Amino acid sequence: MSLDADALVDRRRMRRKLTFWRVAAFAILAIALIAGIAYAAGIAGLSKRSPHVARIAVEGVIVDNRDLLDMIEKISEANAVEGVILSINSPGGSTTGGEGLYDALRKLSDKKPLVAEIRTVGASAGYMIALASDHIVARYNSITGSIGVLFQYGNIEKLLDTVGVSMDAVKSASLKAEPDFYSETTPEARAVLERLVNDSFDWFVALVAERRPFDDAKARELADGSIYSGHAAMENGLIDAIGGEDTAIAWLENERNVPRDLPIVTWSPSDETSDLPFAASLSRAFGEGIAKGMFPDLENAKGLISRGFALDGLVSVWQAPVTADNISKNPGGGND
Repeated sequence: MSLDADALVDRRRMRRKLTFWRVAAFAILAIALIAGIAYAAGIAGLSKRSPHVARIAVEGVIVDNRDLLDMIEKISEANAVEGVILSINSPGGSTTGGEGLYDALRKLSDKKPLVAEIRTVGASAGYMIALASDHIVARYNSITGSIGVLFQYGNIEKLLDTVGVSMDAVKSASLKAEPDFYSETTPEARAVLERLVNDSFDWFVALVAERRPFDDAKARELADGSIYSGHAAMENGLIDAIGGEDTAIAWLENERNVPRDLPIVTWSPSDETSDLPFAASLSRAFGEGIAKGMFPDLENAKGLISRGFALDGLVSVWQAPVTADNISKNPGGGND
């Protein structure tokens, strides 16, 4: 009987201990989960409330991006931002997208010291936005330049003939909706496109001449569509210094009196959750976390669609021989 009582007592003690550790483990897990969600929801954004240098990263194809423009305006109004680094790794994109970003950055530079750092590539519209800064830095082997404008269109008339499809249209005027994709481009339609491209190109060249500064002849000489290494760009006056982010920071400190050793904080349009009420931020971040956990390949799936399809209208973009689509088909090949 005594033996059964002892066993019962031991069993109860074991049960209490097990219950305690279960509750403790649950509490620790809950605290860690809340802390992680709070961090993702913008609690870490407290770093933006103390003095710092803001980093704006522009990567990939440049398109019209209202969230990015809104973020730049917030940076211009943030008292804690002592200076701004524009970190560029872009072959360019839509001309209007570059124009909008350039205008927003020029307004920013009126309020904050702004330096541009061209990383691997900052060509065409990528170089255009660098012109908005007070100082441009690039690596010796960075790719830059490609000053110009492009309008591309295809023609599948022969393919339609092959499959037995014919197209027709009723137009209010002969140049309406020209060029199309199913008939040969007329000289009149081509002339319209040339006027459009040349008008935009003249604007781009004037921007280069104003910001570097060059006379019109020098700007046009360099605006033949050529790409330049960082070294060649330096030799031709397209950039101001060879180096990376440390060189950009040194310029801010030495030429714009930005205090030394300030932290560099990357601003991102996705950080808009920091402006939401705390509860809303938690729920949104929690939902995003669940979505990413359930569908980890969702972001990668976006790469299946060429970003070139997102571009519409005039384009200021350097088209590298090896595209992102090529890389996605052969992820193990090629050089970096």
